[in-house]
Amino acid sequence: MFLIDVTDVHALPNRQLELTFEDGVHGTVEMDQILRNYSGVFEPLLEAAYFQQVKVDQELGTIVWPNGADVCPDVLYAYTTGKYKVVDGEILLS
Repeated sequence: MFLIDVTDVHALPNRQLELTFEDGVHGTVEMDQILRNYSGVFEPLLEAAYFQQVKVDQELGTIVWPNGADVCPDVLYAYTTGKYKVVDGEILLS
């Protein structure tokens, strides 16, 4: 299971998200840093109006869009806090 859940999200301009996590951490992430390739289920996120439809799925503990696209909350937390490292192409929390 995941280490920490997302509790609130607000879409900002330029594919940025303002996130709050269950431990109170609050910050902004640029989705372009996380999703380097907007293909498949992520392609609709390139449209600003669709990107704005992001919400928190309480059951999953992360953000989702209407088509089912989601992002691992641990990845979001790592990018929000800057506490991560990349090892063999995988993002690991520090």
